[in-house]
Amino acid sequence: MKKFLKIFAVVLLIALVYLRIEIYPQLDLISGFSAKSVASGHFIDNRSLETIQQGDNDIDKIDWATNKLDDKQKFVTSSVYGLKTRKAIYREGLGATLINDDYDATKPYNVPKRNFIKNNLPFPYGEKEPKACLPNGMDTVFANIDYAKLTTAIENAFDKKGEKDKRTRSVIVIYKDKIIAEKYADGFDKNSKLLGWSMTKSITATYFGILQKQGKIDIMKPAPIAEWATDERSKITLNDLLHMNSGLEWEENYGKISDVTKMLFIAEDMTKSQIVKPFVGKPNNTWNYSSGTTNLLSGILRKQFKTHQEYLDFWYSALIDKIGMNSMIVESDMAGNFVGSSYSWATTRDWAKFGLLYLHKGNWNGEQLFNPSWAKYVSTPTNGSNGKYGAHFWLNANGDFPDLPRDFYRCSGYQGQMVAIFPSQDMVVVRMGLSEEFDFNGFLSDVIRSLKK
Repeated sequence: MKKFLKIFAVVLLIALVYLRIEIYPQLDLISGFSAKSVASGHFIDNRSLETIQQGDNDIDKIDWATNKLDDKQKFVTSSVYGLKTRKAIYREGLGATLINDDYDATKPYNVPKRNFIKNNLPFPYGEKEPKACLPNGMDTVFANIDYAKLTTAIENAFDKKGEKDKRTRSVIVIYKDKIIAEKYADGFDKNSKLLGWSMTKSITATYFGILQKQGKIDIMKPAPIAEWATDERSKITLNDLLHMNSGLEWEENYGKISDVTKMLFIAEDMTKSQIVKPFVGKPNNTWNYSSGTTNLLSGILRKQFKTHQEYLDFWYSALIDKIGMNSMIVESDMAGNFVGSSYSWATTRDWAKFGLLYLHKGNWNGEQLFNPSWAKYVSTPTNGSNGKYGAHFWLNANGDFPDLPRDFYRCSGYQGQMVAIFPSQDMVVVRMGLSEEFDFNGFLSDVIRSLKK
């Protein structure tokens, strides 16, 4: 009996040490992710706590968290077995923000001024519905489309009843500016706002193209970072940052405590996380995907304006509201910066509008938002990426998707969010969901094959 108790004590001690060293430090991130997810999903898209816990937070370890929702005061608290309680607050116009104990939630704050353009035009240039004169609800028949093949491709993108593998929430296919296919999973529809995760990066980068067209910024000049002015990092240009090619250290790992998880779930000012990092390579020669870089770019954008209000307004007036993405909201951190790496929400149709803007090389219904050359710039491979990455857009230049055109490029986000742009097919496809394992090569190639040659 004594021998058994000794063995039990040793095993218990080892378990406690493991929990203290490996698990306990992660609780901040687990409860932080959970609180932020519930607050955003509930207050932005009106989902119930139960729906979010079962459909968004059913992730390994995240499902340990217990969440409490306060509809009246608009906040969520989450903890793991009562430990490491985290709080996320919701503010109209700014979305949900994960806060710490030092944050004063009662202090005044600025919100973006929105200008929702109203007209009588059909999608994509207005909010008017396409004429439902066809069985599939579309308003145009294209003779070169095999609609049976297209319908099969769309159906195959969704789980059959009782399955939970593909976890697709929505798909839309736009051909020659017309919706030719659109489908939503149960519980979602054309008005559902969905988190784009890292597709937000492509939104953030676009503002530099807009400012460049306006003659207000030169992306080939050194990044205006005071902390780098007196060391060799002063050589890093905006062009390097836009290409994720600064040569700076950064760990982008969501499965552990890393640079990106500490930034998203602990940092007060997310624009500073990349600034403090040293070189591990050389600018324009060492590609390394970094959410910290994108939030640094958001901070650089903020410095282009005299006031915080101008910075907030610009994101909407120069792009989001300009192309009628009326559903979109970009969330901010505790310091009032837009989290340009990860936190933007929009309907599937509005995500498609962003893809169409690039399909048309910056021209939106006759107005040129950025120079046509900018679309080529973002879709040209950067050094060291092996043809995978351009300027905040992912590419297919090396044939990662073997059955898709090499000129196909995309906004891509965690859990398989994608805005796919096909210049040679005059097509944009959006897929929103919750699975990284989704077969995009198979799905998108089936969609492309529905175009008759």
